[in-house]
Amino acid sequence: MDWGMKNRLSQLIQPDGHCFFLPIDHGYFQGPTSCLEKPQETIKPIIGYCDALFVTRGVLRSVIPADLNKPIILRVSGGTSMVGKDLANEDVTTSIEEIIRLNASAVGVSVFVGSEYEHQTLMNLSKLVNSCENYGIPVMAVTAVGKELEKRDARYLALSCRIAAELGARVVKTYWCENFEKVVCGCPVPVVMAGGPKCETEKEVFEFVYDGMQKGAIGINLGRNVWQSEHPQAVAAGLQAIIHKGADVKKASEIFQELKNGRKGSTKRKK
Repeated sequence: MDWGMKNRLSQLIQPDGHCFFLPIDHGYFQGPTSCLEKPQETIKPIIGYCDALFVTRGVLRSVIPADLNKPIILRVSGGTSMVGKDLANEDVTTSIEEIIRLNASAVGVSVFVGSEYEHQTLMNLSKLVNSCENYGIPVMAVTAVGKELEKRDARYLALSCRIAAELGARVVKTYWCENFEKVVCGCPVPVVMAGGPKCETEKEVFEFVYDGMQKGAIGINLGRNVWQSEHPQAVAAGLQAIIHKGADVKKASEIFQELKNGRKGSTKRKK
């Protein structure tokens, strides 16, 4: 691995080997997602707890401050929407020149294994790896399932993650599931956990993140379960404690409650 690749990965993955990525790229297929109508306002109270921001080029250029002291993971696949026929019908939307121009530390691309567009999205990943490796830019593969949430089991996710790693992804983002260790053990590159649909309670979020970390994940790439919470800063603080401070669910919940109750200032999301 050359110096440039090592340097970019070191910006994303902290010295403890763990990471907390904050995705705000949902608008590329969902439009103005609830609590993400104004991304710049959404991230203000929580970005300090995170290690990197996962974002599209449009939002990055239009509303993210250029002096933001966080590395950028650039979302580079898209071309579909929630009202379209199939979310899996994606292409690469960004050129290698723009990836470099925007000073991205990494890029993220979705793959839809088992869908009608499996070959297309896997080739998107392969071609992106071919381009980005020339410039020392890591590629994160996102094992997406579109609207078919029933696919989120260990057998399917292990298959998807391994294929993504085999095609050259430096990091794989996937869903937590029962028997998550089977997913991680079969993937030769680091695995980060996606959030998926919003959980009912913050404790549920802490529980699956803690379990996944115990079973080999290096961190998370969580959006809705953070910034759609009524207390996003408190959730982010609890998650950071699990990822970087070795906290268990009980300790993370205590941190959440402490911040929620205002002992360290109000963390309630502004309407």
